[in-house]
Amino acid sequence: MHVDTFGPGKGPALLLVHGWGGDGHEWRHLARAWAGQGRLVLVPELRGHGRTPPGKGGWSPREFAADLATLLRRARTGAVTAVGHSMGGQVVTALAVEHPELVTALVVLDPAYGADADELRRLPDEQRALRTEGASWAVEFVRGALSPHTPASARERHLQLMAAMDPQILAACREQLYLAPDSFGSRPAARRYLARRRCPVLAVYASERAAAWERELPSYPGSHVVAWPQCGHYLHEERPETLVALVAEWMAELTPPGTGTWRGHLLSR
Repeated sequence: MHVDTFGPGKGPALLLVHGWGGDGHEWRHLARAWAGQGRLVLVPELRGHGRTPPGKGGWSPREFAADLATLLRRARTGAVTAVGHSMGGQVVTALAVEHPELVTALVVLDPAYGADADELRRLPDEQRALRTEGASWAVEFVRGALSPHTPASARERHLQLMAAMDPQILAACREQLYLAPDSFGSRPAARRYLARRRCPVLAVYASERAAAWERELPSYPGSHVVAWPQCGHYLHEERPETLVALVAEWMAELTPPGTGTWRGHLLSR
C-alpha cells in the first residue's frame, strides 16, 4: 500500500481515505493544513487505486479496512481520527466497526452508504454499462458528480484518474459497496451496520435529503450531521478551509475519547 505521511507526528493522528477511483493527491491541501496544526497525517491509496497495485484483489469496504488496520498497527499510530470520502466513507466506517480500538472518531464526507430504492434500482444497469463501456462510462459518471464550484485542476484530475482506472476494479468495488450480500450501501443495511459504530461521527453531505436521513439514525454521543447543498460530490476539494475549521470546532467540542459525552452545540455551515 502506498502511503504519504505529513506532519511531525506529535499530535493525534489523522487517516485520510479517498473514494471510488480516487487517489491520495486529493487530500494534499487538507493534509498539509492538519499537519500544520501538529497532527500526524497518513494518506493511503487503497489497493488498485493510485500507486497501490491490485495485489490479489478483495474489493469490499471490510477488506480495504483490514488493509488500513494492518497499516495503523505497523505504524504504531494509536487510535486515529479516520476521515473518508464517498467509498472511503464506507471504508473508514468498516474500520471503526471491525477494528474499534483503532478509531477514536470518524469524519465521513458524502459517504457511499444510504442508497435509496431508486438508486438501487439503477445499479444493475449501471454495472452492466460500466463493464461494457469501460472507463468511458466511469468518466461520465464522475463528470455528473462534479459541480461548477469544483476547482478546474481537481475536475481534470478526477476525470483523468477515472480514464486510467481498470473498469473491472471499479465494477467490483461498486458491487461490494451496494449489491453484495453483506454490503451496507443500501439504507436498510446501512441502518443496521452504522448502529455498530462506537465513536462520534461528523458527517458532511452535499445533499440535504441524504443528511436528513443520517440525522434520523441513532447516533453515538457527539455525532453531528452537516449539509452543504451548494457543493458537488467532491466537497472536501471545493471547501477545504471550511472543512478544516469545521473539524477543528467539532473536535474541540468532544470531551476526551472514551467518555461518551458531548458539550456545546456545533454550528452548521
